[in-house]
Amino acid sequence: MAGPRDPAERCSCRNTNCVERPLRRLFEGLASAVAACPWPFVLVPLLLSGGLGAGFLFLPRRQANDIEGQFTPTWGPAKAERDFVRRHFPTDDSERFSAPRLPTEGAYAALIAVATNGTSVLEPAAWAEVLRLNAAVHDAEYERLCARTAGVCASPNPLLSRRGDAGPPAPGSLRFPVNGSVFLGAALGGVETDGGRVLRARALKLVYYLREDGPEAQDSRQWLESFLQSITSKVAELRLGSVQVTYFTSLSRQQEFEGNTKSVIPLFSVTYFLTISFAVISCLRLSCIRNNIWLASCGVLSSGLAVLSSFGLMLFCGVPFVVTVANAPFLILGVGVDDMFIMIASWEQSSRKKEKSSVKSLLAETYAEAALSVTITTLTDVLAFFIGTWTAFPSVRSFCLYTGTAFVFCYVYTMTFFGAVLVLNHKREQGNRHWLTCMRVDVEQAENSCLYNACCIGSCSRQPSQPEGEHPMSVFFKQYYGPFVTNKWIKVLVVLLYGAYLGGSVYGCTQIREGIDLRNLANDASYVIPYYDDDDKYFSTYGPRVMVVITESVDYWNESVRLGIESCTQNLENISYVDKNLSESWLRVYTVLAKRSLININSKTDFLNNLTILFRIVPSFGWDINKTQDEIEASRFFIQTVNVTSAVDEKNLLNQLREAAKQCSIPLKVYHPAFIYYDQYLVIVQNTVQNVVVAAGAMLVVSLLLIPNPLCCLWVTFAIASVIVGVAGFMTFWNVNLDSISMINLVICIGFSVDFSAHISYAFVTSGESSANKRAIEALSLLGYPVLQGAVSTILGVVVLAAANTYIFRTFFKIMFLVILFGALHGLVFIPVFLTFFGNFGRSPNTKSKKLELEKL
Repeated sequence: MAGPRDPAERCSCRNTNCVERPLRRLFEGLASAVAACPWPFVLVPLLLSGGLGAGFLFLPRRQANDIEGQFTPTWGPAKAERDFVRRHFPTDDSERFSAPRLPTEGAYAALIAVATNGTSVLEPAAWAEVLRLNAAVHDAEYERLCARTAGVCASPNPLLSRRGDAGPPAPGSLRFPVNGSVFLGAALGGVETDGGRVLRARALKLVYYLREDGPEAQDSRQWLESFLQSITSKVAELRLGSVQVTYFTSLSRQQEFEGNTKSVIPLFSVTYFLTISFAVISCLRLSCIRNNIWLASCGVLSSGLAVLSSFGLMLFCGVPFVVTVANAPFLILGVGVDDMFIMIASWEQSSRKKEKSSVKSLLAETYAEAALSVTITTLTDVLAFFIGTWTAFPSVRSFCLYTGTAFVFCYVYTMTFFGAVLVLNHKREQGNRHWLTCMRVDVEQAENSCLYNACCIGSCSRQPSQPEGEHPMSVFFKQYYGPFVTNKWIKVLVVLLYGAYLGGSVYGCTQIREGIDLRNLANDASYVIPYYDDDDKYFSTYGPRVMVVITESVDYWNESVRLGIESCTQNLENISYVDKNLSESWLRVYTVLAKRSLININSKTDFLNNLTILFRIVPSFGWDINKTQDEIEASRFFIQTVNVTSAVDEKNLLNQLREAAKQCSIPLKVYHPAFIYYDQYLVIVQNTVQNVVVAAGAMLVVSLLLIPNPLCCLWVTFAIASVIVGVAGFMTFWNVNLDSISMINLVICIGFSVDFSAHISYAFVTSGESSANKRAIEALSLLGYPVLQGAVSTILGVVVLAAANTYIFRTFFKIMFLVILFGALHGLVFIPVFLTFFGNFGRSPNTKSKKLELEKL
């Protein structure tokens, strides 16, 4: 009959080691297998990586960088609204083109001509150059492919004549924003008026629409590509002096976005150089036998193999490869090197204590301690990423799948490949072999020069290298930093510092800006940036011209129904972002026409039959009514938005329009192609909060299962919440919006918060020292340097992204820097100090002098 169980082995409210102890035994068994036969554990990961790496052959087919598909919500309402518009209001850009009536942005090339020296673009010299510019673009091929209305190409600007050679409008002859029946708000920019009459205008926009329906679609795309290649040279040949020109096409945003990945490829080599250099320097030893340079190099190689295997597997499985995934290797490299430092630190600690032990027992002890620590951090990171796949943004989903899988491979290769390298390196040391040549170093041979002894033995004397003592950085944390940070006055300072940190973070959270600015998807040096700047500067007064669609068949001939529609229209026009004087409604015109011409529209038959009169007067209204034989299935009218100049305005506009449409008694939808991108505002905060809360809850559960102390788990949870608030708040001060890109990084926060906080707090609560200050000092002496190493290695993994000329990669660096900075600050400053305030509360009962329990890193 079994004897009574050790109280330290029982699960209790203060010692929840039910999972931890079996895992320790499992790792000890794995260590024994690796130590007994290391070569298979080296070769199998290499072969597996080579096989899975063949998945990169599918990379060209798996690339999915469609901006709409990847950076907008999968089930955004605007996508359903667009489908409805397409079904009920089909376009015909060969005969009846109308830009405001397009369900998409259309296929187009756009030019903005800005008058130089503060002059007006309507002055004769500037106008003449605009006409020359128009003639250079309007070539024979464009004439063949242009979108047409009534048989002629749609004018690029309503002020240009059909022939495009008329002189400038006479001073004071134009009214703004409506001249006659023509809306000029999108045609002229930087306008100064006097009583509605145009005095001067700084900019003029030319938009050349092409056919995107039918067989000409591919030819239109080729024309646009040719336009992008030739427009710079054409403008140079014109030698324009009175206007400056910026340009853009419907292809530009996508093409520039797809070029981002290529721009970051050169940074990979820099990253690997920095990381390998740091790892080598950290593992450098004066002894030519006990030098760990090969260990450092293999640790970096292990991370590279993890990236190769995971990416290859995902590509084999058909997971889309989005440009955001290009951030993942930088992150994996930093984390993989962090795991390497944990393993090496635990191995050296075991070696110092059990000098004469066999390699099997040394590796078993290393795995029993370090592997559990690596398991906790890896599991929390992997959970954070896989929970991140529960999002409406495909770009986030792809990043989390690739990165979460890479973390799994990184963990497996650390436990197998790197563990085997530790064994082989130990055998080399036991054989007294040189770290570089692997030749046996014979210290008993005849006396050699000091230089020979220094290179081959590690000392000018002929004494062989002795096992090294405690690392100098551990001594620093134990004798200097630990006593310093536990001083009572320093504790007060730390509390005040944390108060300032928390206050600044909370304030920053209240100032968060939502949504991705589409210009940020392009390279900083891209030609689209000046175009966006000119567009914002001169044409931002008038925003999208929004379709208001009556989605069901209603009795338009019923006067009460018409009054209901009019009431809904007025409600929409009363929104602060809408100019009620610029609306366009076929029903209003029809009603006025009926009153003036005594046409009867109060019966179904008369209403439907008399529509032909309306269409003769305003032909374009025929495109706004989806009429069958005996009913109107759907119809639409238009409202003009104004002063939509920021992401906040875009969000408010969309919410107010949809809310007004929802409250209407008539079934309405509001739509504009830009709403596809505005939809991100509806879900970005909700998705972020959902992922963070679920992931944080999962972290708490994992911590309770794997860390045998509930108090430690509470401190881990505190650190998660505190770091997330800090990163979310301070990213506002660094001009980073809350969008699908930064949302990825906030998910990463959770895993890294656990990495830095779990080890220090666990070491504190399991310490055998008598006072709280001494326990904090001991925790810092054991774990301060590995935590610092892990922080530096991760920063080195992503620091080169700070030099990227693309917003996506710079944002990744900024938030990762904040995550690591605040995570390390909590692990090395805040948590050690806060723990000392709680004395003996929550200490593990098993706190006899078990130093190995303290070495989780």
